[in-house]
Amino acid sequence: MTILNIANNNPLVDGRQSSRAMMVRRGMQILLHDMRHAILPEMALSNGRRADLITVSEKGEIWIIEIKTSIEDFRVDRKWPDYRASCDRLFFATHKDVPLDIFPEDCGLFLSDGYGAHQMREATEHKLAPASRKSIMLNFSRVAARRLMLAEWATGKSFDDI
Repeated sequence: MTILNIANNNPLVDGRQSSRAMMVRRGMQILLHDMRHAILPEMALSNGRRADLITVSEKGEIWIIEIKTSIEDFRVDRKWPDYRASCDRLFFATHKDVPLDIFPEDCGLFLSDGYGAHQMREATEHKLAPASRKSIMLNFSRVAARRLMLAEWATGKSFDDI
């Protein structure tokens, strides 16, 4: 039983994203959930980068979705090509106020309004090597399990109270 909790230790709240990025993310999560993908936001990759959203489809395909909320956001961020080594397909997600033609043609594209999202363009497939896939899936599983455990602990309830 938790006696005193003086910190905001919610493992599901990252706090680094703008409200606009969270709006895009929420719409993407709704669509991806409907597509039956397992979704993790803000997962650290082996190359030190952090994926805005990483998903695993029912068929085991790994997608990374990079969220961009402005032209400037896209232009100053040159990390996104590094994500290709960690996914089968790379997508961008944005909202209606960002011109869609700034995004690379070989990357998929989603348009999100916070209540859902629409796929505007399919992503080119770059199949992961089996060893890379295993490593990413293991990391995905461990991060998801850890967040679930921390979320359970953050409730402050004992198992007797549940």
